[in-house]
Amino acid sequence: MKGFPKIALGAWAWGNDGTFGSRLDEVSLCRVFDAAMSRGFNLWDTAYAYGMGASEKTLASFIKGLPRETFLVSDKFTPQCVADPQAPSQTVLKEMHDMRLKLMGLDRFDIYWIHNTVGAPGWTEQLAILFENKGDAPLIGVSNHNLEEIRKADAILKEHGLRVSAVQNHYSLLNRSSERSGILEWCNSNQAVFFSYMVLEQGALSGKYDTAHPMPEGSARAEVYNPMLSKLEILNAELTKIADAHGTEAAQIPVAWAIAKGTVPIIGVTRPAHVEGAARAASIKLSAQEISGLESIADRLGLDTIRFWEKEMK
Repeated sequence: MKGFPKIALGAWAWGNDGTFGSRLDEVSLCRVFDAAMSRGFNLWDTAYAYGMGASEKTLASFIKGLPRETFLVSDKFTPQCVADPQAPSQTVLKEMHDMRLKLMGLDRFDIYWIHNTVGAPGWTEQLAILFENKGDAPLIGVSNHNLEEIRKADAILKEHGLRVSAVQNHYSLLNRSSERSGILEWCNSNQAVFFSYMVLEQGALSGKYDTAHPMPEGSARAEVYNPMLSKLEILNAELTKIADAHGTEAAQIPVAWAIAKGTVPIIGVTRPAHVEGAARAASIKLSAQEISGLESIADRLGLDTIRFWEKEMK
């Protein structure tokens, strides 16, 4: 994707909100940040909802003092973070937006998202009013929207001289509903970048977890994925087989798959090794046979990994 690295790095886990089951400290995350920037991965995806500002504050401490042109920040407006998410208000949206710029020490975001459809399209209208006629307006994106909702958001934005420039949805070998519903095709036809999140299904497709080695007890992801580990072992075995053929690890194959499908995957990074893995994934070229084989196995498993905040894109 022109103007972006092949992979965006996600800071959801940096919010320490219990989703991933382990607490991260700033010193170790700084090593992750430095490793990423040295590798050319400079697009950071965060949100106030990730720990109610904790993720943003951590990222802000790392980018402080860096030349603004050396990094990109993708941030989100989450309606549930305001007093009444069903009552779109220009004042509330602007206050949230400006508060977070101040929190992060920034003069602008590079991509700004409507995080979900709560209160939409009203919030999209207010966002359009906020940014119309501004030369420094960020790219506007919508997340967790289906095709009809994307088209509606795009129509609203176009009334104000803007457009939907990016879409961010859950997209993985186990959840291809954004592909089947025509969202990827819409993005390709409308010069919008599709960002795929949870391509590794929060580690379930990393080859790290199986029935003998489940996800951390008590974490939100363990509740979802641990019950399906016996089936996931089948797909992970194929991922490992393909990884061996490419001289890499299983975790890099779903990422390479997402890139091959024309998307920019967002990879959560909590260790420098994750950055090294992202670099390897970005260089892998999967064959058409490998891609179709993986999709066939994943489809046969029939697993539902759509989370409580999401929906199937129809």
